[in-house]
Amino acid sequence: MSVAGKWDDLPARIMSAVVMVAVGVAAVWFGGLWFTLLVVVIGGGMVWELCRMLGPDRERMAIPMGLLTTAALWGATLLPGEAVLPVLIAPAIVGATQLHKDRLIYGGYAAALMLACYGLMGLRADHGVMWVAWLVAVVIASDVAGYFVGRIVGGPKFWPKVSPKKTWSGTIGGWIAAGVVGAAFGGLPLVLMSVATAFAGQMGDAAESAIKRHTGVKDSSNLIPGHGGLLDRFDAMMGAALFVVIVSTLVGLP
Repeated sequence: MSVAGKWDDLPARIMSAVVMVAVGVAAVWFGGLWFTLLVVVIGGGMVWELCRMLGPDRERMAIPMGLLTTAALWGATLLPGEAVLPVLIAPAIVGATQLHKDRLIYGGYAAALMLACYGLMGLRADHGVMWVAWLVAVVIASDVAGYFVGRIVGGPKFWPKVSPKKTWSGTIGGWIAAGVVGAAFGGLPLVLMSVATAFAGQMGDAAESAIKRHTGVKDSSNLIPGHGGLLDRFDAMMGAALFVVIVSTLVGLP
């Protein structure tokens, strides 16, 4: 690949990123209804994309499943705790029954998306704007550092069978950037958690890459210029959010 070719997608990526950051910052700052709306819409969009990638009758089931996901996420915020989990996993179960193959892939991935989205809303409601700001900063810093370090330094591939473009240099660059974010927000425990969260985000990205390779698609959709679809952009955020939710539930946040 030529030097110019490495950066062909950069202008579109930057413009899309500016818009996404502006919308995301406003929603995170105001919280409440605005943040909930943003998360449930993104969650519904991601499941819509997942259906289109996996389903043989994808156009028939994609929109209904996206709407069901949006409704389930919204409804989960209004229900008592014991009713939340059945509502969250309902779209995963319903969607899986509509597929002729890859039912486990759809069910597992859709359930993980639902739990990550719900956990992200809970993080904002229960722990405040700074924790969401930290999480977003960790994912963005890891992604940006990984992109530029990987393109500039290159070197051995991190997981070529799953994500051919990812390099070890970019992966480690992402960890270092995440650690810097953790240091800016807090002490050593948060630095370590930031690095672990960045790794979880990278695994979220790898999981979506594996699905795309399995189904033979390049992007989950073309909704976001320069970034592909919502899953292409928020796969790392979902992996990181799910990790933070698990840590928060089991041992608490530092």
